[in-house]
Amino acid sequence: MDKTTEKILNIFKEISQIPRESKHEEKISAWLVKWAEKHGLYVETDEVMNVLIRVPATPGFEDRPVVVLQGHMDMVCEKAEGSVHDFSRDPITFIYDGDWLHADKTTLGADNGVALAYALAVVELEIAHPELELLFTVDEETGLTGASALKPGTLKGKILLNLDSDDEGIFTIGCCGGVDTKIWFPLNYESLHKDDKIYDLTISGCLGGHSGTDIVKHRANANKLLVRTLWSLHEALPLRLISMSGGTAHNAIPRDAAAKIAIPSDAEEAAATILNRMVETFRNEYKTVEKNIRGNMKSSGKEKHGITGVLAERILRFMFAFPSGIEELDPSVYSGNKLIAETSNNLAVVRTEDNAVRILSSQRSQVMSARDMLTRKIEMLAYLAGAEFKSGNGYSSWQPDWNSKLLAKSKAVYRAHFGKEPKVNVVHGGLECGVLGAKHEGMDMISFGPTIENAHSPDEKLYVPSVRKVWEFLTELLKTLK
Repeated sequence: MDKTTEKILNIFKEISQIPRESKHEEKISAWLVKWAEKHGLYVETDEVMNVLIRVPATPGFEDRPVVVLQGHMDMVCEKAEGSVHDFSRDPITFIYDGDWLHADKTTLGADNGVALAYALAVVELEIAHPELELLFTVDEETGLTGASALKPGTLKGKILLNLDSDDEGIFTIGCCGGVDTKIWFPLNYESLHKDDKIYDLTISGCLGGHSGTDIVKHRANANKLLVRTLWSLHEALPLRLISMSGGTAHNAIPRDAAAKIAIPSDAEEAAATILNRMVETFRNEYKTVEKNIRGNMKSSGKEKHGITGVLAERILRFMFAFPSGIEELDPSVYSGNKLIAETSNNLAVVRTEDNAVRILSSQRSQVMSARDMLTRKIEMLAYLAGAEFKSGNGYSSWQPDWNSKLLAKSKAVYRAHFGKEPKVNVVHGGLECGVLGAKHEGMDMISFGPTIENAHSPDEKLYVPSVRKVWEFLTELLKTLK
């Protein structure tokens, strides 16, 4: 590893010692303020703890346009089964495996900690640059709320380099808009039969991943698999549903899901047979992608009450019919085997709490009317099922500008430096560029970053050689922007 890459990753490692789960960025926000003060730079924060650091131009670059370097502080906090990691206090453990960097059974947080490291390294390594605005936002992962809270006119710069893409050599110039929908069924209970036996039923081992970039990869949603299993049990046995849970975040495809159920004490063997059959069905349906889908049923403690039968059936029917995955593919993009999602939905989180079964879904689309249509569809299903619902946390799409001057300059710099053409695309994920561009009229934007695989899952890993390539491109671009 060369010294520059080592420097960038050391800054990233320092950042990774600080808890920064979405909605809990107070410590990383304070650390960034102290970093700016240590380097004698102007720094300001707002009521949601976004951080803006102004960096004067280096000598000879005073007449260049102001450039915004932007990334988000928070990370998705996912851990593998059996991990005891506490994201509220434990540092992320770095493990190097050849050219790859990953964590110890948790998300690495390269999404988007590496962006912060790049921006700070520009200052610490004294790279030539025009006047910079380093904008670090909070809570990107749960709805882009930090960017949404930024006041219009905060930024002087009209050129924005977003460092939140995850494939080196690809420039992103557009993204989806999104919205979340919360659905909840208030619960009524009835007594279980005296001969019922309680079991914990789990579906686990799914790959999971980012509900934007990975949704098109035919990955299983554990919440959907659990509901299909419960329905098969319901059709064959006197099943009583007690509780359900699955998923962790609106933008992560659920890897594991569980339910607490009651069945007659003499039905255990039949239930186990049905569970095994369903797991085999899932493995066949996802055989080209998922290798570790598992099902388990074990005896649990005593329970006196379960959800009333009619209500439990209504909840299961609703979740069975609930859309999840690709709704529409992008009809404008077809190249070999490349598929791009236009509109999708993630059945993200299920919880039984506060005397209700609560469901969170996340809709995305490049086309805002399609996003809204899918949201209405989900709301109508909830209405027909007798559930309560509320949609919110909406954000705009970023419409691509194929004639962007910044894009043309970036392509020229990349071509001159690496001797090949970069790719240009529009992603199915949500990026803060859409929100920031709407607040600052005339902003020319591009997003890029190092290669990160399996973001939003414990399998997240960073391709170390790509860190240096992105650094070379970034620093060369900063020198040539006029």
